[in-house]
Amino acid sequence: MKTLKKLMATAVVGAFSVGAMAAEKELVLGVNDALTGPGAVYGLPQSNAVQMAAEEINARGGIKVGSDTYKIKVISNDDKANPTEATNSVRKLIDRDNVKYLLGFCCSGSTSAVASFIGKENAVMLVGNAAERAITANGTPNLFRTRPPADFTGAAAGTFVAKRGAKTIAVIGSLDVSFYAQYLEAFERELLKAGGKIVAKETFGLKDRDMTPQLTKVRALNPDALLVLGYVEPAAFVYRQAIELGMKLPRYGFTSGSEEQFLRVATSEQMEGVWDLRPTELTVEALDANAKTYVANYTKKFGVAPSPSSPYAYDQVYVLKNAIESAGSADDTNKVLAAIRKLTVPKEAVMKYLPTSGTMFDVNGQAYTSNGAFQWQKGKWIYVSDLPSDTKTYSDFLRSLRK
Repeated sequence: MKTLKKLMATAVVGAFSVGAMAAEKELVLGVNDALTGPGAVYGLPQSNAVQMAAEEINARGGIKVGSDTYKIKVISNDDKANPTEATNSVRKLIDRDNVKYLLGFCCSGSTSAVASFIGKENAVMLVGNAAERAITANGTPNLFRTRPPADFTGAAAGTFVAKRGAKTIAVIGSLDVSFYAQYLEAFERELLKAGGKIVAKETFGLKDRDMTPQLTKVRALNPDALLVLGYVEPAAFVYRQAIELGMKLPRYGFTSGSEEQFLRVATSEQMEGVWDLRPTELTVEALDANAKTYVANYTKKFGVAPSPSSPYAYDQVYVLKNAIESAGSADDTNKVLAAIRKLTVPKEAVMKYLPTSGTMFDVNGQAYTSNGAFQWQKGKWIYVSDLPSDTKTYSDFLRSLRK
């Protein structure tokens, strides 16, 4: 009897010990993004992607840190792509919700506002689709970006267009938006080297829908090609109305966006032949099996295909998971930051990253994906080829801009 009691007591103590050793905790991720308004074509898919990644990780047992297991909870805030809204949103996430990990960030104006003060916070900021160069040019130690800056892609695009024989290019776009201006600056530099030139720079606003005045001016100049820089919807109006005006010239763009998003404005016939010169992003033909799985899971869960840029945010979640497990802590952001700096590309990543010195992020906190040339053919974007991209040279250039 004494032996039986002793065994029972040992079993009870063991049960309590296992419970104490294997605690389940909650890790809160704060998503700040444009969930409504024009920027929502980028922000809402990013928010969805974070939620999907979190659910995947939770279903597989969560994030393992020593004897603890963390299940992820996501709080998503709408910043409407507005700098003031973004600042207020992030302040609430940090001050009220005690969030240490901030993800999303699709649009440059709102993201730049947060980047201006995040270096003073005990938090980790992971930027997705926002392409403004300055976001990582300052080397903010707790900020990382998964998308390459716009001018990294613009230089490669200028070389590509010049090699296709275009000498005179007319530009229509959101040229008052800094990251589009930076793309154009790098594009023009490479075009000039090849003997080409920009013959017109026409601007449209984010809410403009009638592009005939700009297109009429451009048509009179008889350029070899058209370059369109802007968000999906206004860019689609340019592509559509160029055809309606009888303009038969090559059309290049820097827009991103899914087939469905363009087809809300233009027909497939009006889009036929358009080029998009952008980061490779979510083009299954250019990526590995992770991309096919991502597309299938996202489409099943949300009832719509994911936007090309949405995996920037999805990959952020796996960056954090791997870094936290490597750091052995979810609470000490300094350890997590150190782990992110040493991180190789996670095996779960969807995008095609180009490591710098073996790591996913360079000394500026910047990751680089391959750049690609895509063409609209018979109703969908077709990956044609990679664009030449020099990560080391650009990384050194970005570092030289630090204040």
